[in-house]
Amino acid sequence: VNKPAVQTVFIMSAQVKDGDMKRGIVIKDDWPGYSLDLFTYPEHYHHDIENVYIPHGIIMDRIERLARYVMDDFEDSKIVVLCVLKGGYKFCSDLVEFIKILGRSSNRYLETRVEFIRLKSYLNDQSTEDLHIIGSSDLSFLRGKSVLVVEAIVDTGKTMMALLKHVETFGPKMVKVAGLLVKRVSNMAGSLTDYVGFEIPNRFVVGYALDYNEYFRDLN
Repeated sequence: VNKPAVQTVFIMSAQVKDGDMKRGIVIKDDWPGYSLDLFTYPEHYHHDIENVYIPHGIIMDRIERLARYVMDDFEDSKIVVLCVLKGGYKFCSDLVEFIKILGRSSNRYLETRVEFIRLKSYLNDQSTEDLHIIGSSDLSFLRGKSVLVVEAIVDTGKTMMALLKHVETFGPKMVKVAGLLVKRVSNMAGSLTDYVGFEIPNRFVVGYALDYNEYFRDLN
């Protein structure tokens, strides 16, 4: 969807620790989202969407900041980015692009090798506990490497915990996790995620490559 024209007001307050900022922008339970009338979106979705929860421009601004955290934290000049498909592909693409842009404008370039792993953890709108790797589960190329796992959404973290356990069996040098969205559920696993875009209530969200049975991935 198109980013609306807004006025930007900067309000300065007490300093927040960098580690806290990595935990993400917290969206409160009562946040109603933005009216659909403020945006354009495909006509065939008009009866299926309640609101625009996070505008695309805000998503991009936050990802740019996450890219800076990654640049600051990884000491190696090369990292392997392990993108979790399908939902993570847009987040991964934009995050890697921002890392490249930041590298070109600084005296340190972080070379990224992007690999993909496809998991199935949702059935309709319900998260499942089992780790289902679709395709090859051989991640031997991670041995001795610094690894950034990129996932679009993390809720209870059961799938992520299973994936990280699987990754560790291949002997990577270090592993960090970037999650665009972390759901605020009773048994949430935010501690698994080193870089968080947004902490959101336990609502089912679509768009920006997140889907409902393969629908809505094309929304921004």
